[in-house]
Amino acid sequence: MDLNKVFILVFIGVLGTSIFGQEMTMENDSIPIEDLDEVIVTATRTLRQLSSLPLPVTLISKTQLQKTGVIRLDEILNEQTGIITVADESGFEGVQIQGIASDYVLILINGVPLVGRSAGNLDLSRLTIGNIKQIEIVKGPSSSLYGSEALGGVINIITETPKDGDLHGDISYRFASFNTHDANINLSQKLDKLGYSFFANTLHSDGYDLQPETQGQTVSPFNNYTFNGQVFYDFSDRLKLFASGRHYQQQQQADLFVNDELFEGDSDIDETNAHLRFNHKANDKWALEYEFYYTNYKASEILQSPITDDVFSQSNFDQNLVRPEIRATYTFKPKHALTTGAGYNHENLDRTFFDEKVVFDSQYVFAQYDFFPWEKLNLILGARFDNHSEYQSQFSPKASANFQLSEAISVKGSIGYGFKAPDFRQLYFDFTNSAVGYTVLGYNVAVEKVQELETQGQLTDILFDLSELEEPLEAESSIGYNLGAGYAMGNVKLNLNFFRNDFKNLIDTRAIARRTNGQNVFSYANFDRIYTTGFEMDASYSFNKQLTFTAGYQLLYAKDKEKKVALERGEVFARDPQTLQTVALDNSDYFGLVNRSRHTANFKVFYDVPQWDFNINIRINYRSKYGLFDGNGNGILDDFDTTFVDGYALTNLVLNKTFSKKYTLQLGANNLFDYKDEENIPGLAGILLFTKINFKF
Repeated sequence: MDLNKVFILVFIGVLGTSIFGQEMTMENDSIPIEDLDEVIVTATRTLRQLSSLPLPVTLISKTQLQKTGVIRLDEILNEQTGIITVADESGFEGVQIQGIASDYVLILINGVPLVGRSAGNLDLSRLTIGNIKQIEIVKGPSSSLYGSEALGGVINIITETPKDGDLHGDISYRFASFNTHDANINLSQKLDKLGYSFFANTLHSDGYDLQPETQGQTVSPFNNYTFNGQVFYDFSDRLKLFASGRHYQQQQQADLFVNDELFEGDSDIDETNAHLRFNHKANDKWALEYEFYYTNYKASEILQSPITDDVFSQSNFDQNLVRPEIRATYTFKPKHALTTGAGYNHENLDRTFFDEKVVFDSQYVFAQYDFFPWEKLNLILGARFDNHSEYQSQFSPKASANFQLSEAISVKGSIGYGFKAPDFRQLYFDFTNSAVGYTVLGYNVAVEKVQELETQGQLTDILFDLSELEEPLEAESSIGYNLGAGYAMGNVKLNLNFFRNDFKNLIDTRAIARRTNGQNVFSYANFDRIYTTGFEMDASYSFNKQLTFTAGYQLLYAKDKEKKVALERGEVFARDPQTLQTVALDNSDYFGLVNRSRHTANFKVFYDVPQWDFNINIRINYRSKYGLFDGNGNGILDDFDTTFVDGYALTNLVLNKTFSKKYTLQLGANNLFDYKDEENIPGLAGILLFTKINFKF
């Protein structure tokens, strides 16, 4: 049967089940009201107590966000165990989890995805935390629920909801170094069946310049704005509506020098999200969700002469995603629930260096059974099937278990399959660097474009049989394993986790032809096999209600299997900078993949003085050395490379004092000891001092 027909039948079946279930019973809603500070929804798409989940999960509460004084998502993620942010060539910072690059980490707001990955990373700095209730982070493959891009994990941002009939809100203003201004207004209210919230944020900065001896600034001045409105309406105890609209806009201007000639640059970003969801409690056993989501991300850049108005370069990026989805949860009996769902993705992208607008269509179904075969054992079994218009269908299973050895000790483990679809760029890119002369072609257009270049006499050689490009590019995939234990008793909490992620069919560039100017024509291919493995530890100890210590550590090994085989064969060499002799390398000389640190750690102290309405916290984050790129041209990062960035620690300090229970004054210093590495870490501007005033009502 045609897969589109299967999808439609499943979609109708789930809808029909909801109607049938509603006719069966109209008893009172039995769903318990729970505090989201204690539960998490991302890992299973159902409400689950954080401590009982059989998966490695991190929860960041609103209290933590407020006390630490962060204003953007990337700032708080950098303080979590096993998570760092890494900048791409565009300067955008993406998040790395368990050594897995940001390309493979899915970012959600209220369970729906963001788009706008121009070079793989999704810019986390465009996400303000002013109206965030909590942040949920699931580590390891999550494609069994979320499909592509969830190969390495999922970060879900949960926004605030109205509380009661009183008007609640806060207004805040923060001033920081580099003439940085951040202002928020947040309002919410629930009036009988109707609830609403409104949030607005503006951020301005003059940027900074780490190398004043060179022309131009490291980070240019910018302004951005975020607006978010949400509506909640309870038609009954059984049928509830959630509607949300969000808009983000940023403008940035910069003066750039090209061959000593001044050009003015303008960059604009516009992002819009619209989200509609009905929560339907059909009866005591059936709970359903009907969801529709639309998002659009636009970015444009232009570089032109201020004298002649001649355009040196110009680029545009316009991506749209439309996604309807239906989910149903059937509770057989307490602690036995089956969740199923079906959805459809329509995605298109129109950008510079594409011949035309390209379109992806996909359909998917998933199911998950969450049950307790014994009182102390929780099992979660799930799988998802994705049918895509541009690559082979994917089946993504996952299994996880949590065994409660005692009241204080639990053992948990999971194994799951994850995948990432080839993106628009890897399939349809058509770019030639006018200055250097090389060309990069997407896989699906490579044959046609190479033949055009050959006809035009621009090639000297085609490096392999183009018929090899007739088979479709395969999705990247991984199998992830996590095995851990948790201890919670009294004032002590401890979580340990061993992880391993094995990847295959990773997509990278390869030369397919040589141009008459001596430069290569590149396209994409499946060939890499890598792994990341290591150990994570999180611990906290509360001396009393006032003083709490937390600490985290990750040990990480991330390497390419093919490189290890070549090293074992004695096929990799390097020049010793001391003796200038060429030496054969072995695996002991192999450091690992670029931008991965062997050790990362954090240490935090939170101290509250309730009688003074005062608290203070100090947070230290450490990252050991890492390599930026292969500096000696042998294909690996080795002990003879000179591109390593030394390890460093950053210290953040914040003091909070509340007056009259409504006004809070915050003083803080990020990067307290003014650490800088102008050449290797342009995103680190040195010490940042700030003060913030917040009025809560």
